[in-house]
Amino acid sequence: MRDTRIQKAMADMGLCSRRRAEQIILEGRVKLNGHPVKLGDKMDLNEDVLQIDDRTIRPKRKRELKYYMLHKPRGYITTSNDERGRKTVMDLMEGVDERVYPVGRLDKDSEGLLIMTNDGAMANALMHPSHKVAKMYRVTTHPAATEEQIVALTNGVVLDDGTKTLPAVIRIVAEEEERTVMEMTIKEGKNRQIRRMCEAVGLQVARLSRKSIGPVKLGMLKPGAYRELKPSEVIALRNAIAKNSARAKQEKNTRRNIR
Repeated sequence: MRDTRIQKAMADMGLCSRRRAEQIILEGRVKLNGHPVKLGDKMDLNEDVLQIDDRTIRPKRKRELKYYMLHKPRGYITTSNDERGRKTVMDLMEGVDERVYPVGRLDKDSEGLLIMTNDGAMANALMHPSHKVAKMYRVTTHPAATEEQIVALTNGVVLDDGTKTLPAVIRIVAEEEERTVMEMTIKEGKNRQIRRMCEAVGLQVARLSRKSIGPVKLGMLKPGAYRELKPSEVIALRNAIAKNSARAKQEKNTRRNIR
């Protein structure tokens, strides 16, 4: 029985996130039993043959889910592979037998916490904007930030594409004549968001490091190192996702009732 959406099956197999799977389908790279598929098509995991770029994929029904945290150093690309031969975060995952992939992105010049997993459902939930899982970054800016700039970042700013960011929580760590070090907590995941927010108020980011995702903290893990998440950390992540999802549904119902 065809009861599983193909993008979900791809994510559950640990091939990529669900969002990335949708993109691959839209690019026409996926076939089911030799025929091209479209977004929303379903498959039978026991009977159907799935192909991606003409490579046959065999579903693993009892795949063990794995969760790691990686301290991404600067200079690495957050992707599973790079056509230009640049260093990727996968180069740092030596010794991990399971096929895992990064949840979300940190740009080449940024560093800090990345979650690596083969759990497509969790990856999709962490990246989905409606769940608003908080991410905290330590940011060093040049020149020193003014009070007006901090207030603007806190309230949300209009980015270069015309969209406005949600309010951020900011704590000043250090203030010097030519720089400010701050901790910024946001609940979105727009492309290069922290850098673009700072640019919108006239600040340049000199250093950017992600310190936490929801309840999971980078701690003292050294750059380039990784470790498996503790069961308590995985549970805490799931609880955070569930809590935020419930809150989002409640807010949606409230807006609907107001109308």
